[in-house]
Amino acid sequence: MNSISLEPDALGFVRVAVVSPELRVADVDFNVHAIGDALDAAVAQGCRLALFPELCITGYSCGDLFYQGLLLEAARAALVELARQTLDNAIAAVVGLPLELDGRLYNCAALLAGGEVIGIVPKTYLPTSNEFYEARWFTSGALASCQSVTLARYEQPVPFGSDLIFPADNLPGCVLGIEVCEDLWAVQPPSGEMALAGATILLNGSASNELLAKADYRRDLVRQQSARCLAAYCYAGAGANESSTDTIWAGHSLIAENGAVLAQTERFRFDTQMAIADVDVQRLLHERLRNSTFSASQPTRPFRTIAFTLPGEVWYADESLPARELLRPLSRTPFVPADATRRAEHCSEIFSIQSTGLARRLRHVGAQTVTIGVSGGLDSTLALLVTVKAFDTVGLPRTGIVAITMPGFGTSDRTRDNASQLAAALGVTLRTIPITDAVRQHFRDIGHDESVHDVTYENAQARERTQILMDVANQIGGFVVGTGDLSELALGWLTYNGDHMSMYHVNAGVPKTLVRYLVAWVADAEYGGEAAAILHDICATPITPELLPLGEGGELAQKTEDTIGPYELHDFFLYQSLRFQFPPRKVFALARQAFAASYDDATILRWLEVFYRRFFSQQFKRSAMPDGPKVGSVALSPRGDWRMPSDASSALWLAEVAELRRAAG
Repeated sequence: MNSISLEPDALGFVRVAVVSPELRVADVDFNVHAIGDALDAAVAQGCRLALFPELCITGYSCGDLFYQGLLLEAARAALVELARQTLDNAIAAVVGLPLELDGRLYNCAALLAGGEVIGIVPKTYLPTSNEFYEARWFTSGALASCQSVTLARYEQPVPFGSDLIFPADNLPGCVLGIEVCEDLWAVQPPSGEMALAGATILLNGSASNELLAKADYRRDLVRQQSARCLAAYCYAGAGANESSTDTIWAGHSLIAENGAVLAQTERFRFDTQMAIADVDVQRLLHERLRNSTFSASQPTRPFRTIAFTLPGEVWYADESLPARELLRPLSRTPFVPADATRRAEHCSEIFSIQSTGLARRLRHVGAQTVTIGVSGGLDSTLALLVTVKAFDTVGLPRTGIVAITMPGFGTSDRTRDNASQLAAALGVTLRTIPITDAVRQHFRDIGHDESVHDVTYENAQARERTQILMDVANQIGGFVVGTGDLSELALGWLTYNGDHMSMYHVNAGVPKTLVRYLVAWVADAEYGGEAAAILHDICATPITPELLPLGEGGELAQKTEDTIGPYELHDFFLYQSLRFQFPPRKVFALARQAFAASYDDATILRWLEVFYRRFFSQQFKRSAMPDGPKVGSVALSPRGDWRMPSDASSALWLAEVAELRRAAG
């Protein structure tokens, strides 16, 4: 990739480490050596920034030893030495130390980079309850009157204060904000203000001790603060070597990004523990850009910005590591949770959203009947299951659901039998209305040769089926329930004014990769027995619109994914490009990692081009789509999440894909 850089730096990723180092209380030399070793290890794994715990240079549990001038002098000297090591190691670090200034002692975190101390942030909130006595030794940073501190060998004073944020001048959007331990537990943590001032990576060196169930609370606190601030939140906890007298520490360090935990350390270890993750600054900036609440908020106090250069221009210092491998969760199926328990919860919630939406529409219009086309395929099956649930919820008899199967030129015995058997098992009314004669008459009327299997041949069947559904709905005083899904809407893989149209589109928010899991979940959670067996066979049926004639042996002649590409790729593209607004180069970079074992670069780029071409060209269909329930973070309704002009040009996106294809050879 020569023309467009796919290196993580260019895509907005920053590799960070949170470290719980081996430590000896009050042994500054030992602690500096342990921190230095951890920096070496972090650099070897490609990290550009490392965070260490609160007071890690001396140890948090020094007690009245903090009054000892010898310890304070050693800590100051150690800070300068560790700053020098950041130049040797080409990494930035945040370390904790006690710092005496103007007759007051502060609990501080210092940012080190390029051999220098870039800035020092004092802790604002000092716990003095239960096992904590910090106000005995330290002064709150909120009471500090000075804005800088003089350190040995530094010609210029080092910025000091709780009003500092640190933008990296060589990585757009990477802005550090630093707070210390208890600051996060406050009603209004300083990190919230820092985020509003522009900080995207929030850093907290902590010495939170361990109590029963506290780790879960701490994890949720970090995760929620990252979500609230639309930021990455890095937290480094003091390790087990701090434990003394009646208090135990465990070394809980973790990295969260916008509500998701990316990595965390093992607790209760005496050796150095480190968790590493690639933080996506670009994603955070996009989240903030599209969040009106964030953009309308301002910090209540001014911040000083101290620019610095983030070290580590080369992505990997250790060339033995695989190039471009990101250290962060990356799912091939972002719409489908990998964990079976969470996936089941996901399916239950979505099914409830879908059925509640349709039940509300039934209650509003007073309808007691509906029509729905059933083909024996996944989408129509899910829509039928949702409709049954909605009728049960409203208290209407299932016989009011008129399921119509409309066999045509490409209908297989398997799908037709599954559709009719499922209707019987569910207790809905089934009607079979073949469309072949009507479509042939239509071909004669418009002068189309039946042997020409073009778009007219296919769409005439889809529109004939929709006409039947609409007219039967008029006969019975009901309305039509649509069956198409979110992926089909994204790609325009539906016939305008054919299966594109209905009175309520229950699957409009469900992507194709999730439909199969939903049907399988309903089979096991809601039914069982004969109905479940039929549903599982439907799940095993290839995806096809069944619009082309069957082969001589009755085999399918048309499989959707052979024409438009794998739905697992398209759903991945859809999620990355709409949920996070990523450009093609980043979507491709993520896809080539997620699907490395399945598709080569050329294949991914081929279908990525198809995705952008179809997504832009088919917007007019989405502009006229029926109502349907939003179920996830990606939705395409023109009345809800997605407002796009039908005639927008795709040239910019396709040009970048073309450049990627040229670079890939």
